[in-house]
Amino acid sequence: MNKATRITRPTGDASTHEGPQGCAEEVLTLRAQQKVAQGETARSDTPNSDAPNSDAPKSDAPRSDAPKSEARANPDTPIVTKTPDVEGGENRTNREVTDKGAQPPANGGGGGGGSGGGRFHRRMGPVDFSADLKSGIAAVRSNLSVVMLFSCATNLLILAIPVYLFQIADRVLTSRSIDTLIMLTVVIVGAVLLQAFFDAMRRFVLMRTAVELATRLGSSILSAAARAALSSNGREYQTLGDLQQLRGFLVSGTLLSFLDAPFAPIFIAVIFLIHFHLGMIVISTALVLLGIALINQRITSGPFAQANRHQSMANLHLDSMSRNSQIINALAMIPETVSIWGRDTAASLTAQVRAQDLNITAAAFSRGVRLLAQVGMLGWGAFLALQGQLTGGMVIAASIIAGRALAPIEGAIEGWNQFLLSRAAYGRIADLLKSSPLNRERLRLPQPEGRLDVERLLYVPHGTKSVVLNGISFSLSPGSSLAVIGNSGAGKTTLGKMLVGAILPTSGCVRLDLMDLRNWDQRQFGENIGYLPQDVQLFPGTIKDNIARMRSDATDDQIYRAAQLADVHNMVANLPHGYETVVAADGSPLSGGQKQRIALARAFFGDPRLLVLDEPNSNLDVSGDHALEQALQHAKQQGMTVVVVTQKPSLLAHVDKILLLANGSVAMIGARDEVLKSLSGGGNGQGQQGGKGHGGNITDGSN
Repeated sequence: MNKATRITRPTGDASTHEGPQGCAEEVLTLRAQQKVAQGETARSDTPNSDAPNSDAPKSDAPRSDAPKSEARANPDTPIVTKTPDVEGGENRTNREVTDKGAQPPANGGGGGGGSGGGRFHRRMGPVDFSADLKSGIAAVRSNLSVVMLFSCATNLLILAIPVYLFQIADRVLTSRSIDTLIMLTVVIVGAVLLQAFFDAMRRFVLMRTAVELATRLGSSILSAAARAALSSNGREYQTLGDLQQLRGFLVSGTLLSFLDAPFAPIFIAVIFLIHFHLGMIVISTALVLLGIALINQRITSGPFAQANRHQSMANLHLDSMSRNSQIINALAMIPETVSIWGRDTAASLTAQVRAQDLNITAAAFSRGVRLLAQVGMLGWGAFLALQGQLTGGMVIAASIIAGRALAPIEGAIEGWNQFLLSRAAYGRIADLLKSSPLNRERLRLPQPEGRLDVERLLYVPHGTKSVVLNGISFSLSPGSSLAVIGNSGAGKTTLGKMLVGAILPTSGCVRLDLMDLRNWDQRQFGENIGYLPQDVQLFPGTIKDNIARMRSDATDDQIYRAAQLADVHNMVANLPHGYETVVAADGSPLSGGQKQRIALARAFFGDPRLLVLDEPNSNLDVSGDHALEQALQHAKQQGMTVVVVTQKPSLLAHVDKILLLANGSVAMIGARDEVLKSLSGGGNGQGQQGGKGHGGNITDGSN
C-alpha cells in the first residue's frame, strides 16, 4: 500500500548536510513503497542515541519495545518526528510524516548494511589516514632508536683497528713480545666480529622497518589515491611509487651515513686527544665538506625536481599505452605513442644527467678533500713525530680515525639525491593521507529507499572553461525509472557519473534520499547503488569475483541472485567453467557483449536502491537486448530507481520518464509517452521544456 509522505524543509536554517552549494529549500513529496506483514504494528519513535539525557527529542529510529496499542488505535495518525540540528544543538520539528511502518525490502541482504532501524543514526568513525601515517612514522622512529644503539656499538668498535695499529707500532715492535701480539690480536678479532654482528643487526632492523612501513601505509595510500582520483587524472596512484622510494631509502647506505654522522664528534675528540693540530685539520676538512654538501644541495635540487616531473608524465603515458594496447596495435600507432613517451623520458633523462653531473662533481671534490686531509695529517703527524711530540703509531691511528670521522659526510653528499627524492616522496604521501576526504566522520544512515534529487548541476572540467552540464535539475521517486537521451557530447555520460559520485560537480548537488552524495558514508553509499559505465572494465579474477565486486564476504546466494536479476545466469552456465571462469585484465576470454552483461550483474549485486546504466546495450546482440529488458523489469519489480543513458529506442518502452539533454542543458523532461509525442510532433507535446532546443532525435547509434 502506498502512502504519500510529505517532507517540508524548515526555512531560515541550513543544515550541514545540505551540501556545499547551499541548495534552495523546497517542499518535497516522497512516495514510499511499504510492505506491512499481517499482524505487524506501526513503529513509534525512540530516543535519539546521541541525546544527552532521557528528555532528549525523538529520532526516526524504531523502538522494539514501544507501546503497540497506540499504533493499532489509529495507524494513519500523522507521526511528527524531531531531528536534532547538528550545528546549533537545538531540536526542531522538520518532518511531518504520514507513515505506516515502511520497511526495507526483505531481500536487501547485500545492500547498505543500514537496513534495520537499530543501525540508524550510528556514527561512523573516520578512516583517519593521518593516524595511520603517524603510527607508521612512530614505528619507524621506534625502530631507528634500536638502530642507533647498534650504530653506537658499531662506531665504538671501529676504534679497535686504529688502537690495534697503535699498540703494534708502539708496543709490540719495540718490546718484541709474542705474547702481547697474540693477546692484542685475540681481543681485536673479537671486537671486529662484534662490530660486524652489530652492523648486520642494524641492517636487518632497517630492512624490517621498511617492510613494516609499507604494510602500515600501503592500503591507506591506495585508498586515499583512489578517492583523490575523482578530481584528477589518476596521478595520485603514483604515490605508491613514493612509498617504494621511502622503502629504498630506509635500507640504503645514505641513511646509514646519516646515522653514523652523530658519532663523528667522538672520533674528532679522540684525534684532539692525540694532538690539537691534527684535530684542527679534521675540523677544517669537515667544514669544507659541509660547505660542498650545501652547495651540492642548492645546485642539484632544481634539475632533480624537473627530472621527476617529466618522469611522472612519462609514467602516465606508459600507463595509457598499457590500457590501450589493442588500439595502438590495430591502428599502427606504436611509433607515435613511443614518440610521446620518449619526449618526456628524454627530458627527464636530460635533467637527471645534468643533476647527476653536478652531484658527481661535488662527490669527487669531497673525496679529494678527504684524501688530501689524510695526506695532510700523515705529513704533519710525521713532522710532529720528528719533533718528538707524537709516535709513529699515533700518526697512523689518527689518520684512520680521521677517515672514519669524515666518511659519513662524504656518504651523505653522494646519496644526497636519494635523500631529496625520499623527502619529496614523504611530503606527497603526507599530503595525500592528511587531505583525504575519507578522514571526515560520517553518519550511518538507514538503507536508502531510492529517492533521487538533482539540483542545479553545473560541471566545468578542471583547467578548462567549457561548460559540460549547466543547470540540470530533476527528481525521481523510489522505484521509478528515467531514460536520458540526446546527441553525442550532450553530457549524458557525465551526468551518469555524477549520479553515482564518480565525478564531483562544480556546483549544485545530487541527493539520495535527501542527503547529498558527498555526505554519505562512502562504503554504505557504494553498497546501495549499481553502476554500469559506458567503458566496461572487469578485474582480473573469476566471473564470480567480478559479480561480487571482488568482495570476499559475498555469499553464493547473493552472486546467484545478482546473475538472475541481470538475466545472465544462462550465459554464464554455458561457459566451460561457469562462474569460476577466469577473466584477464582485458576481459578475455569474454566478448564485448559478455563483458557488458557481467558488468550488469555486478551492478545488480547487493540489491541496490539506485541503478545507473550508461549505454547498457551498446555491445549486445538480440538475445542480450532481451536479457537487458528482463533485467529492467526485475529492477522495477524490486523497487529500484533506475537511470538509463541510451540512444536506442528499444529501452524507452521500459522507463517511466525521459530526459532530453542538449548542449549540457535539459531540453525536455516528462512522462515517456508525452516526451515521445512531443519529439515526434516537432516539440509541441506536453513534456516540460528545459532548454532552448531539443537536441536531436533518438537513433540507434552509440554515445
